[in-house]
Amino acid sequence: EVQLVESGGGLVQAGGSLRLSCAASGFSFDDYAIGWFRQAPGKEREGISCITISDSSTYYADSVKGRFTISSDNAKNTVYLQMNSLKPEDTAVYYCAASLIYGTLTLELYEYWGQGTQVTVSS
Repeated sequence: EVQLVESGGGLVQAGGSLRLSCAASGFSFDDYAIGWFRQAPGKEREGISCITISDSSTYYADSVKGRFTISSDNAKNTVYLQMNSLKPEDTAVYYCAASLIYGTLTLELYEYWGQGTQVTVSS
């Protein structure tokens, strides 16, 4: 069974930090790119970062560039999202997803999705 399981969400004050984890199983981890997406109530789901597992190349949306860092621990089949300098606008459900197309945050190209983890940033 293919699984992507997010963890690490919670409530933090503006300016604080959180580290999200995405644990993958049931597919060939090193053949995929793993992306992070988020969705606030009433908003479209947006891509924020992705990593190509085979060569560790990364991409960031402008909204998080310089504040968030994506990384992977390939021995654990796990991808992380370190989130610093958090803003209330970062409040959303955060999802990880897997794609065979590298270097993209196009939602339709991601075939496997996790259940999401809530991040709330208070002002």
